[in-house]
Amino acid sequence: FVLSVVHSAKDQEKQPNIIYILSDDLGHADVGFTGGKIETPNLDRLAKEGVVLKQHYALPVCSPTRSALMSGRYPIHTGLQHGIIHPGEPWGLPLDETIIPQVLKEYNYSTHAVGKWHLGMYKWFYIPAQRGFENNKENNKG
Repeated sequence: FVLSVVHSAKDQEKQPNIIYILSDDLGHADVGFTGGKIETPNLDRLAKEGVVLKQHYALPVCSPTRSALMSGRYPIHTGLQHGIIHPGEPWGLPLDETIIPQVLKEYNYSTHAVGKWHLGMYKWFYIPAQRGFENNKENNKG
């Protein structure tokens, strides 16, 4: 999952570009910037020029981790602490949760998501476009 946030040209001198990269099943030594043996020059450059989050929790499956990243809250507080929300399942990240793209839109950022959503798709109001993303290229198969 990649959350890419860009802003309008008029704001370029005021606001930074923000890109969140969330990778399922990525080990600490699987990227070059952590000292791993796998060469990852593009990720290494992004890490060097940006901010790397090193003190955080990830959960064993994707929906709880994504809900924590999007909401800034522990999954126990969003009701998503167990399992994966597959497409068509009748639940999702609660609609009363404010998530990152909704906040960034208030600051004139343009928001885009690439990858798995897994935060609910069973009703129109749960899809990424209704949660603050202008564009979403998703793969909910993995």
